[in-house]
This record gives sequence, C-alpha cells and structure tokens, in this order.
Amino acid sequence: MKKTSTRLADGRELLYYDGRDDVVRDAVDRRPLGPVATASEIRTDPLLGDAVAVSSHRQERTYHPPADECPLCPSRDGRLSEIPDSEYDVAVFENRFPSLAGDSGRCEVVCFTSDHDASFADLTPEQAALVLEAWTDRTAELAELPAVKQVFCFENRGAEIGVTLGHPHGQIYGYPFVTPRTALMLRSADAFQESSGGRNLFDETVAREVADGSRVVLEGEHWVAFVPYAAHWPYEVHLYPKQRVPDLRFLGDEARTEFPQMYLELLRRFDRIFDGPGGGKGGAGEPPTPYISAIHQAPFGELEGYGINRDEFALHLELFTIRRTSGKLKFLAGSESGMNVFVNDVPPETAAERLREVASK
Repeated sequence: MKKTSTRLADGRELLYYDGRDDVVRDAVDRRPLGPVATASEIRTDPLLGDAVAVSSHRQERTYHPPADECPLCPSRDGRLSEIPDSEYDVAVFENRFPSLAGDSGRCEVVCFTSDHDASFADLTPEQAALVLEAWTDRTAELAELPAVKQVFCFENRGAEIGVTLGHPHGQIYGYPFVTPRTALMLRSADAFQESSGGRNLFDETVAREVADGSRVVLEGEHWVAFVPYAAHWPYEVHLYPKQRVPDLRFLGDEARTEFPQMYLELLRRFDRIFDGPGGGKGGAGEPPTPYISAIHQAPFGELEGYGINRDEFALHLELFTIRRTSGKLKFLAGSESGMNVFVNDVPPETAAERLREVASK
C-alpha cells in the first residue's frame, strides 16, 4: 500500500491509498473554496447521560446531487470535485460538513472506489483489502489525536438509510468520548466478568453461537459471522475475528487476508436476501438492500470506571438492514424510538437460514 497526503483548497487533509507503489499523486485542488466554518458542540443529556452533537452547519451539506455533479467522483472533463485526481483506488478526506470538529473530534469520508455506479460488494478482494488498510491506518492516526477517545468506521448505504450521496463511500468518526453503545457493552462485559469468575463476555458470546450453530451464517478459519441471539434488526449479522483483538491495528496477517472474502460474501448475500422480480441489485423489482455496516473498536487509553481493560474488548463488525421483507421497511416507532425496546419481526434463526440459502455458488 502507498499512502499520499495532500491538502484540499480549503486546507482539509486528503489521503490517497493506492495498491501500487509507483502511483504519483500530484493533482492540485483548483476550486475557489473558502475556509471551512463549523459549529459543532457536544451537549450531554442530564437524564440519560448521552452525548449529543449539535452541528447546525450540516444543514448546508450536499443533498442528492445528480450523478454528473457527484463530489466524490474524481475530477474529470473540467468538473472539479473533492478528489483532485482523475482516478483513485481509495481516498480519505476530512468531511466538509463534519458532525464533529476541533475539540469535539473529527469526521472523515472514505471513498471505496472511483466507480460511481459500484458498491462495496462489487469490489475485488484486493480492493476490499486496501479499504481495510485505510481503516486501520486512520484508526492508528486518529488514536494519536488528543481530542479523540474512540474511532468508528462505518458505511451507510441506501436512500432509505438517509444517504445523501450515491457514490460508494463510508465515514470515520473520531469521538471525544466513549459512545453510549460502547459504554453499555463495557458495563455488560464488566458485570459478566465479575459474576463468572473472570471469563470474557465477548469470547463466551462467540463460543456460544458457534456451539449452537443455528444462527451461524458464515465461518472461516479466522472469522465467524452469525445472527445474534437477540438481534434488534430483521436481518443483522455480527462478524468477529476468532482471536479477540481490541481494534483493527492488532489484527494478524492471516485474519487480514481472510477478511475481504468473508465481508464481501456477507454483503453479496445481503444483496440477494430479497431477490425476486428484478433481483436485489436494483433491477425492475427490488432496489439494492439498504444497510448499515459498523466496526466496533475499543476506546483508547484506560477505561476508567468500567472494570475491564481495553484488551478485553472485542473488535467486531455489525451489519444490518432496515428492510424486513420485500418492499417493507422496519421503522423505529414508539417502542424503539420512545423506549429503546426493539421489536423484531424476523426470528434470528429464520434470518440466519435465509442468509445461508443465498450463499454464493
């Protein structure tokens, strides 16, 4: 992998990640951009303890532009974009409309490919491996920033999810605090360790799913994917390395090599879950499956107040869709939004069976 760092016209950092060492990245951003003005503020809910990012400047962000005006495509044919070069493998840059900025953290955009009409599932294993290297490098770099306590790499796909740019891309958030969801995991892991005589909750969860087998979707030598016993979403898969590590930086070479095949297969199965007239890739029938893919990593530093060390946290990826059946979405209504109690319409065992049925031939 070759990494090239440069700056956009308004001073934001842009990074190219290339699969070849002989690539030269010297294109200059020629857009007449003024300085980025952000108004990010972190407020804490006094009743729930949750942190809320108030970012009014995001009201002005780009919203569903036509394909020929996509800001994530390369700069070509006289049209200038966020990527000055005429092509790229993987590009990462500071978000122009960040949810978090300055002392409130950092937000980056990850462009998986220069092909506007592709998706992550269309990548080759080599391209997916390069994205993994970019995620890992950004985790390592952001871990050094004083304002960042936790790094979250994720992808939102589909207008149903709220995606406003159709180009295949994800984001990386560097939070200045431990996120509420991670805090819940840490507290559960601490309580389990205390009650079980020192056993690890993440290890026990993976071992239990593998032993049961009914919810296992895909298993390799170094990774295992399963629908969790108490899945929140109609189709939800958790992907764990079999050797527990706290974050992407600590994955071994063999796990890194196997990850692209495992992850790409899961994404392709998600595209086939709702196959019918027109198929799941957006033909005449069902549009592509909307999903969220979230990589959970341990916070940095000492985990004061949680009772466990960061090495006892388990890196894992959670992939889920808000579509519950063909043509129908799972909405977070009264119970979910009002009380955070999910009601799942699809039994996890049924979801796992369906995901096994649509395996690649």
